[in-house]
Amino acid sequence: MYLYHFGFSELPFTLTPNTGFYCGLQVHEEALQVLTTALKTGEGFIKVTGEVGTGKTLLCRKLLNEVSKHFVTAYVPNPFLTPHELRLAIAAELGVEFSKDTDTHQLVRHIEQRLLEINKNGQSVVLIIDEAQALPTESLEALRLFSNLETETRKLVQLVLFGQPELDERFAQRELRQFRQRIGFSYKLKTLTEAELKRYVHHRMSCAGYKGASVFSDKVIHWIFRGSQGVPRVANILCHKSLMLAYGNGRHEVTIADVKAAIADTEGAVMPKQQDWMWFGFGFVIMVTIVVAIAYSMGWITR
Repeated sequence: MYLYHFGFSELPFTLTPNTGFYCGLQVHEEALQVLTTALKTGEGFIKVTGEVGTGKTLLCRKLLNEVSKHFVTAYVPNPFLTPHELRLAIAAELGVEFSKDTDTHQLVRHIEQRLLEINKNGQSVVLIIDEAQALPTESLEALRLFSNLETETRKLVQLVLFGQPELDERFAQRELRQFRQRIGFSYKLKTLTEAELKRYVHHRMSCAGYKGASVFSDKVIHWIFRGSQGVPRVANILCHKSLMLAYGNGRHEVTIADVKAAIADTEGAVMPKQQDWMWFGFGFVIMVTIVVAIAYSMGWITR
């Protein structure tokens, strides 16, 4: 692999959401600010949506690291669960003791008692669910009922949902209107601009221990941006494959040809077409030439 070829201490463009590579881009910082502000208010549910590969899971783990200093956290990464399975997962995260014979009513009582115990210690609980678009409707209803658990002054549990845009589509349904009305804060993650992608790529190279001259020129970054459409996960794949190609050819810089080959080899990437402005310019020149020729032939203008 190219690890030692470029002098990396670790691979810079893996797909694992590693908070050590968190870049602090505006879109993610804004989302974090919304989340932390919402949690401080202690009211309502919070929802973050974004297209596949825009960094939701990384942001989710970053949030877990940030709020664990002030809140008791429960994290459910794979929520395709029945209501009872979901309650079991939450109970396990909160350290609730139960047996395999514990029925639903008893389990809910145990969870409520645990939440009250945490509240008496001056803390609040934050339940964070990743890939929330996969939650069955019955399980969403079970989550909504958890929001009814409260003292006279505050909720016993706050809920943060991370999901793909399909989650917004589901909440638009009439049967989920009660849940939708309880969402106090929401944020939509956007894809990266070319300038943000440039910063992102160089940041990850630096975090991986690279100290040499720039491997990705601005022109190469431009092609990565166009091929990835600003989606961080796709950009990671293109950068990884481009580095492999450069290494295979004994080079220490990535070329546009490397990126084109990486794009062609990646299903989630988009091969950029020739720039429209070039064709527009060519057509404009032809049109002007024809108009001038007609003008000469009609005697409208003379040499």
